Amino acid sequence: MANKKTIKVTQIASTIGRPASQEAVLKGLGLGKLHRTRELEDTPSIRGMIKKVSHLVKVEE
Repeated sequence: MANKKTIKVTQIASTIGRPASQEAVLKGLGLGKLHRTRELEDTPSIRGMIKKVSHLVKVEE
């Protein structure tokens, strides 16, 4: 359990003018302000969320 895979997600673009659903996805990822970074567990559901807002975030393995 100690070696669960994680990914670092950083918000690089604003949500101004974006659909509310994309803003909600960022909030679900724990983001919402520029340059905020979160380390998240690498699961299919998290990957799906990242894919939806891939133009707003930077992902590091």
